[in-house]
Amino acid sequence: MKLVRYGKVGKEMPGLIDADGKLRDLSDHVSDIAGDTLSDKVLAKLRKLDPASLPLVKGKQRMAACVGNIGKFLCIGLNYSDHAAETGAAIPEHPILFMKATSAVVGANDDVVLPRKSKSSDWEVELGVVIGKKCKYVSKADALKYVAGYCVSNDVSERHFQTQLTGQWTKGKSCDTFGPIGPWLVTRDEIKDSQNLNMTLDVNGKRRQTGNTSTMIFTVAEIIEHLSQLMTLYPGDVISTGTPPGVAMGMKPKPKYLKVGDRMDVWIEGLGTQTQNVKMDK
Repeated sequence: MKLVRYGKVGKEMPGLIDADGKLRDLSDHVSDIAGDTLSDKVLAKLRKLDPASLPLVKGKQRMAACVGNIGKFLCIGLNYSDHAAETGAAIPEHPILFMKATSAVVGANDDVVLPRKSKSSDWEVELGVVIGKKCKYVSKADALKYVAGYCVSNDVSERHFQTQLTGQWTKGKSCDTFGPIGPWLVTRDEIKDSQNLNMTLDVNGKRRQTGNTSTMIFTVAEIIEHLSQLMTLYPGDVISTGTPPGVAMGMKPKPKYLKVGDRMDVWIEGLGTQTQNVKMDK
């Protein structure tokens, strides 16, 4: 299934995309695509519905963040060997973890708004993983059973804030609008191998990133195993699993960071496409 949240900010409704690409309303069956509605039991009930029996949503709709009420937005840094190389970083021994504030989360096609004084904002196409049930001390062998589904994530990053303002990476990762996720949440049964998904990111129609999740240093299962030893993961928590090479920070001889008027097109095989226009905060 392709589950979505649609509508104006603060008034999002649950829905799904049918086989013909049409948006269907799910509000008679679930209150939101979030938390306990992501359990295997609820998802199984939704699968049994005949999409044609659901109300058709007419008109162009805003695709909101595909998960609501996110408790934790966990991110893994330097998780592609070729990305680590382009930034001059060593291959990590363990997954590098940082947090992105949930206030950064926006819809897949919402504007990305650069914060005041931003001069080094960057793009990062990433595979997003959404947890479907409470998860603690799980093994790698069982880890994927705790996944509700997958989505496209753009880990937008202000590099000066991230690396030059004394502190942790979170400073450069948590700016408002720096966490587009969606356009939809694809349930795990539809993704046969999360470690073999092609991914791309274009800026103004020019290809900047090309990658495949097969080159992750730590797999999705290994990431979940590791994180679950450190903290309890809850339904609706989101993990952004790292980015392939091609970010602005790695450009030689000089980075070309995002500027007002730029457009990002972010795609992952089987998970859809995001499009964001870049603006500046007033």
